[in-house]
Amino acid sequence: MSSISTQALLFLAFLGTASSSPIANPQTPNVTPQATDMTAMAQAAALQASQQATVDPASSSLVNGLLAAVLMAPAINMKVEALSDTLTGFEQGIATTLAVDTTASSATCAPVMVIYARGTTEPGNVGLFSGPPFFDAMEAIMGAGTVSVQGVEYGASIEGFLQGGDPPGSVAMAAMIQGTAQNCPNAKIVMSGYSQGGQLVHNAAAMLPAATMAKVSSVVIFGDPNNGQAVAGADAAKTMVICHAGDNICDGGDLILVEHLTYSKDAVQAATFAAGLARA
Repeated sequence: MSSISTQALLFLAFLGTASSSPIANPQTPNVTPQATDMTAMAQAAALQASQQATVDPASSSLVNGLLAAVLMAPAINMKVEALSDTLTGFEQGIATTLAVDTTASSATCAPVMVIYARGTTEPGNVGLFSGPPFFDAMEAIMGAGTVSVQGVEYGASIEGFLQGGDPPGSVAMAAMIQGTAQNCPNAKIVMSGYSQGGQLVHNAAAMLPAATMAKVSSVVIFGDPNNGQAVAGADAAKTMVICHAGDNICDGGDLILVEHLTYSKDAVQAATFAAGLARA
């Protein structure tokens, strides 16, 4: 897994604008005119910022500021229907430059097993905005080698979001939860997703028998389009839905605003919740 402190350090270096940031003498990344696509823009900005900035690694603002200003870049504040591959390229550019793995495919039984569904158009099978920070925080709390992560392989398309969650992806997530419960009976299962991935969590839970859902240690959803709806078969005390004020997606809309893309700052809160239940 990647180091969240390293991710945050370089991301905040890219941000370099907020007065509360611990960055000393921040400079605006010099993206050349040739770097016109979002992937190249992200790579150039993150690389230059990492070379210029001085950051206090101990600052608690590292994760909290991880994505906020990144979303001031072009093509932010748009409707889901208009995303196309724009956000994918931007995320992948940053992930590549910062060496953050957006794919997790570990089916090995472990004390804690996270089944995670990424958001619409996110790269890999766990994305960047919420997944990797959450996994890192889980491992930091539970200990190295105790957490296994499996991303749900699905299209994460715009059409899937508009349908209320990709149908094949929902079936795939349900099958993964069922298989994990059967093959790793002693594992604590964490069922999690972000944005459209949250829709998949709701859909998959509704497909699973009560006996399987009873084996789910916790449910964690970031930026839930179905905010306010219970997760079928899940104990409310074992469910955490994190939605930011002003997140239009959580309000049932289809507008991607900065509030929907800053859930990395909630990684520790979510991981503390899930880890506490896993240890119970």
